[in-house]
Amino acid sequence: MTENRPTTVLFDLDGTLVDTIDLILQSYDHAIRAVLGDIDYPPSTARAWIGKPLLVGFTDTYPEHAEALAEAYRPWNRANAARLTKRYPGIEDMLRKLLEDGIRVGVVTSKSHEPAEAALAHAGLTGLIDLVATMESTTRHKPDPDPLIHGAARLSTPVERCAYVGDAVVDVLAAKAAGMRSIAVTWGAGGRADLAAAGADAVVDDAAGLLTALLG
Repeated sequence: MTENRPTTVLFDLDGTLVDTIDLILQSYDHAIRAVLGDIDYPPSTARAWIGKPLLVGFTDTYPEHAEALAEAYRPWNRANAARLTKRYPGIEDMLRKLLEDGIRVGVVTSKSHEPAEAALAHAGLTGLIDLVATMESTTRHKPDPDPLIHGAARLSTPVERCAYVGDAVVDVLAAKAAGMRSIAVTWGAGGRADLAAAGADAVVDDAAGLLTALLG
């Protein structure tokens, strides 16, 4: 094992391990139409919410309607999760390779526990994950480092021996604040330029590139 190879890799969930971007965006759209009617809002607004707890995203833009929007979002998202959750190419093989190399694998997500576990099950990845830390695990959330530090502690790993992999700027910022190596992926919600500008240690375009960035 090389000196700088992580012993634990923590992953964001949505847009990183599991392709739920379309599910999330359609769920946002359903909630907004149900509560606020046929209003105009740019797609970039909803994309910027991905990676944050549900209520935080809604509160950022529609504070007076946040609770109602969340209540409209959740049942539609749950009812359509199996249909709209997809697998990213190469992710399962990448996780298996990490585990074969003795690296522990965890998920640290701003998603609630039930939909997080469901997303992993729909993608067939449940048996490949050592830990699932969710919104309920900490009181503060990304870009605060607490969720990542919690995940490292649960897997008994010093933060400097962890890498965090995510698709959003909040993931990069949380990793840097936690003292972890940050690897950003371009197949989710974030753009390459924004991820690089946030200070990611590496930005990768596919699962093979991710494995190389992690293992060298």
